[in-house]
Amino acid sequence: MARILLIDDDTDLGPPLAAYFRRFGLELVQAFAPSEGLGLLRAGGFDAAILDVMLPEMDGFELCRTIRRESALPIVMLTARGDVMDRVVGLELGADDYLPKPFEPRELVARLQTVLRRMRTTPSSPAALEGPLRFVGLEVDPVTRTAKRQGETLELTSTEFDLLLLLARAPAQVHSRDDILAALRGHDADLYTRAVDIVVSRLRKKLEPLDCIRTVRHAGYALALQPLTS
Repeated sequence: MARILLIDDDTDLGPPLAAYFRRFGLELVQAFAPSEGLGLLRAGGFDAAILDVMLPEMDGFELCRTIRRESALPIVMLTARGDVMDRVVGLELGADDYLPKPFEPRELVARLQTVLRRMRTTPSSPAALEGPLRFVGLEVDPVTRTAKRQGETLELTSTEFDLLLLLARAPAQVHSRDDILAALRGHDADLYTRAVDIVVSRLRKKLEPLDCIRTVRHAGYALALQPLTS
């Protein structure tokens, strides 16, 4: 059973949400303050976190930034009234997905299942049949979900890794923003193309000094590295 940490100071939210999550094989634990939530995360044992934006002690954006400095744990942010700037900032800080309040519990479960699915590779999955994808200065391993830049393992979020893997699997192909959104999110609801640009920008910074991602004007993105031949 996947364990999810909800960091939200709404005392009425956790119990009914936890009961609903159990129907889908998810265990929900609630922390009411960022300091409590960080303590639980640092102790380990969680598979994903849900962060509210409006929190005591620090807001959800600062909390997301703090978690990202320490972990690539999948993060879903609950944004106030679906404000676009909340979503943009959350994605820029490393959140994997976002959901506006008020939300339907079933949609939150679906978002969590999507980000958790990205993190898992089973022996029967197509990724398990792939070997590492090797390029000049870069190696992407679908099985271990790791990427190495010039021999150094990168700290990537699940969304960043999936974007890199998507580009690496078809290095000669130009992927449109809409294609990338559909591949990463797994659904077409409530998406906007700037989300892709934000994730690409984050990934580019982590891949420096390699110039890995090529922008094709009015078309999308492609991997800019030369594959290594065995």
